[in-house]
Amino acid sequence: MSLSHANDDARTRARDARRVVLATFIGTTLEWYDFFVYALCAVLVFGPLYFPTGDPVVGQLGAMATLTVGFVARPLGGVIAGHFGDRIGRKRMLVVTLLIMGISTVCVGLVPTYAQIGVWAPALLVVLRIVQGLAMGGEWGGAVSMAIEHAPPNRRALYASAPAVGPAFALVLSNLVLIGLEAATGDAFTVWGWRIAFVGSVILIVIGMLARRKLSESPLFEASVAQEPEAVPVLEVLRSHGGTLLKTLIVAGVPGISTYIVQTYSLTYGTSAVGYSRSSLLWIAMTCGVVAIPAVIYFARLADRVGLRPVLVAGAAMQGLTALLLFPLFDSGNLMLAMLGGVLVVTSSCLSFACIPALLTENFPPKIRYTGISLAYQLGSIVGGGLAPIIATAIFTESGKSWLIGVYMASANVVALGCLMLLRKKPAWQVKAEEKNASAAPAQGDGSNLVGEVPVSGA
Repeated sequence: MSLSHANDDARTRARDARRVVLATFIGTTLEWYDFFVYALCAVLVFGPLYFPTGDPVVGQLGAMATLTVGFVARPLGGVIAGHFGDRIGRKRMLVVTLLIMGISTVCVGLVPTYAQIGVWAPALLVVLRIVQGLAMGGEWGGAVSMAIEHAPPNRRALYASAPAVGPAFALVLSNLVLIGLEAATGDAFTVWGWRIAFVGSVILIVIGMLARRKLSESPLFEASVAQEPEAVPVLEVLRSHGGTLLKTLIVAGVPGISTYIVQTYSLTYGTSAVGYSRSSLLWIAMTCGVVAIPAVIYFARLADRVGLRPVLVAGAAMQGLTALLLFPLFDSGNLMLAMLGGVLVVTSSCLSFACIPALLTENFPPKIRYTGISLAYQLGSIVGGGLAPIIATAIFTESGKSWLIGVYMASANVVALGCLMLLRKKPAWQVKAEEKNASAAPAQGDGSNLVGEVPVSGA
């Protein structure tokens, strides 16, 4: 191949990589916007509208339970999308998941209240939340796989962090939309104003679809299925990578505890137990999202230089420490101190979120990667974000001591740190692939010969 052709190929690969990063960022932002809008409305308005029990705590728990249902559905979505994504391609499934999420979100904004149709109202809400969870479960693994499999060797953590930056940007966007709607509609916000945030997302979905339709398929996926692909990827994940799955789901899930305590539970706790205004708490959540965007990018770049493990260890330690500070600062009644507590916790979690995509990717081979990382991340999301608001509510309801929630958060990070230490620095699949390459040295491999694609964990 001539030098000019090589340069042209390099430029084409770089252009494709940038396009994939942008498209995965946009798509993940839009899907997480839909997810966050639901989460915020669940703690702000859904209780009295869809679970009018007469007891505000019970009603709030009912609304939060629908939030958890979405998390429970995410692993199934990851299995379904991963099955087809590992067999027919990442790109197609990313288009499908985005479309499903968009339709279900618009429908949430159209569901009548309990006063209008009785028990059908919360039932429809649960069904749509399950559909949202299925779409979200299939989105993340495909976006991460596409981003990292197009990335140059020295920027894999950075490229893989694009789907991690998306949720932070989505948090800012969702809070801005709800703050704007509350200001524009006033008292009508809790009646119908919140619905605009859901129905209006159809515009964002169109933008995401346009961004994804021009994507090129992952070259590593095409190489990995040059031979016969796995018939049922999820069975291979459970059979040959079960231990890795268990450890990675805990490492991936625990940082979600910190973020969802700040982003969802604190909205209820701050208004009912401390007396902050709802709009003030939304501004705190949005500020945390603004800080998280550059933080994730910076820590991903750092991980590309020093390795994943040092950054992840620092992240777990800092999350444990800031968790113990969060509620004493929140309980001060000083809005700036409460904001400081939230920013400290979320920034600490960004060390982990910046590294988790690359960590999961390097622990699962290309032939089952979409399925493997989807299962790890989505099962982890149940352990983390899905259960955290309910556990926090139960802890405070039973004890009346908010600092115990901080102990729960810190303890979870100790467990995550232990699981991280148990993960091998070089996954077994990479070791086997290197041994196979050393003996066979094929000219064109099946994807397993590309063992240098993701080793970013460092020594």
